[in-house]
Amino acid sequence: MKLDLVLRQVHRSEHTLALALSALAARHKADHEIHHVALDLADWSQDHLRRLAAAGTRYGIDLNPDPSTEALTTPVQEELGELLGRRPEPALILLMDLRHLHRVTAGVSLDWELLAQGSQATKDKDLLALTQRCHPQTLRQLRWSNTLLKVLAPQTLAT
Repeated sequence: MKLDLVLRQVHRSEHTLALALSALAARHKADHEIHHVALDLADWSQDHLRRLAAAGTRYGIDLNPDPSTEALTTPVQEELGELLGRRPEPALILLMDLRHLHRVTAGVSLDWELLAQGSQATKDKDLLALTQRCHPQTLRQLRWSNTLLKVLAPQTLAT
């Protein structure tokens, strides 16, 4: 796989992650910790998108540095979140949303790893530095969703 293709893939997957985090924040707005942390993590992905776009120019790739990361359905997600907050199963929906987020984030982490490996193989120090800056944040995003899954799953699934 050429580095320009991997660079495009990382950009696409980071955008998907930013959208997933924004949707999670909107849908679970009533849970202030989930809402605010998800928005902060979406900001990390937005920063990654800008950095990837800047790196793309060196490869002749036009990547959008600031694609919309507000889910098109944000108002719907917020309304749904309010409705769900009055029902007994919001914890189960949060668990399902976190499962989805975890899978998306794992894919982004893999894409960063592929870009890092390609950067090392081609001795592209700038691209390698980008992966070394952004991939650890993606791993933190992954650990956040994993930790919440581990904390919420037992009580949610046992009741």
